[in-house]
Amino acid sequence: MRYDRIVISSGHGKYVRGASGVLDEVEEARRVVEHVADELRARDVAIVTYHDDVSTSQNENLNRIVDFHNSRQRDLDVSVHFNAYVETTKPMGTEVLYITQPDLAAQVSAAISWCGFLNRGAKKQTDLFFLNNTEMPAILIETCFVDSTADAAVYQQQFHAICAAIADLLGGGEIEAAPPSTPVDLAGKVSSFGGPTDEGVAPDEGLAFISDIDQAPQLFLPSQPKGTSGLARRLNPHVHYVACRWDYAQTPQALLLDEQALVRAVRSGIAMKAFPADWGPHESTGRIADISPGLMDDLGIKTDDEVQIIFPYREDGQT
Repeated sequence: MRYDRIVISSGHGKYVRGASGVLDEVEEARRVVEHVADELRARDVAIVTYHDDVSTSQNENLNRIVDFHNSRQRDLDVSVHFNAYVETTKPMGTEVLYITQPDLAAQVSAAISWCGFLNRGAKKQTDLFFLNNTEMPAILIETCFVDSTADAAVYQQQFHAICAAIADLLGGGEIEAAPPSTPVDLAGKVSSFGGPTDEGVAPDEGLAFISDIDQAPQLFLPSQPKGTSGLARRLNPHVHYVACRWDYAQTPQALLLDEQALVRAVRSGIAMKAFPADWGPHESTGRIADISPGLMDDLGIKTDDEVQIIFPYREDGQT
C-alpha cells in the first residue's frame, strides 16, 4: 500500500485546545504530524501538513481544517489526535477512526501498536466532522491516551518508532525487525502478574504487544476465564512468562515473540527460561520485571526479591 499525495493535520488548534494530562494533545499531535511528514518525504511521498493557529472556536477550527484538506490535491487525508478518558497508570492503547477505510484504519492501528501500545483497532465513527466532510479517503489517528502514564511512557520512549511505523504503512515501506546490537541484561526487584486470579489487572485488560492468542498460543489458558474478556487474565499462570519495560528500538516486538528470556533468582542462582508476554511494570513500582506466578514459585522467590533478566537467551550461548 502506498499513497503518493497526503495531507496530514493535527487535531484542535493553538487557541482551541484538546485533551491534556501527562501529555498535551495539541502539542504532541503537532510533533507527530511534522515527524511523520519528514519520514514520508524521505519515502518520496508528496506530503502537506497543517496546524490551525488562527481559530478561536470549535466550529471555526473544524471548518478551517477541513477546508484546508479539501483545497489540496491528494489521495488521502489524515488527522492526528490523542485520546483521553480518566487518569490511570494502566495502558489504554491506540486506535484509528474511519467511515470508509476500515482496512487502512486497522493496519495503521496495528502498526502503531507494535511500538508498545494496546491495539484498540479500527473503529467506525460516523459523527466526526473531519471524517464526514473531507472529500478524499480519510482516517483519524488516536495515537494514545494523554491521561495514561503507561501510554505516555511508551509514547515518549518510542516517539520516533511510532512516526516511522505510520510512515512505513502510508508510504509503502516495510517495517523491519532488526536484532538488538547488544542483549538486554537487567537486575532488580520482581513481582508477579497475570492469570484468572490476578485482580491487579482489569477483567478486560489486554497485553502490550500481543493482541491475538494465535500470536503466542503457548501463553494462554484453553478458554477465557468466567467474567473476563482481556488477555491478561487469560494468561496461564503456570507457564513461564515475563514482562519488562522493553525498549522496542532494541528489542522489536517481532523479536520478543520469537525469542525467550532467562530469568535468574539472584539469591539462589536458580535460572529458568520465560516467554516475553507484556510491557511493564510501571517505573513507580521500583521493580524491573513482572513474571508469572508459576515462574515465581519455581524459582522459589517472592515479591520484591531480586532477579536478573537476560534477553534474548539461547542455550548455545549466542545472543
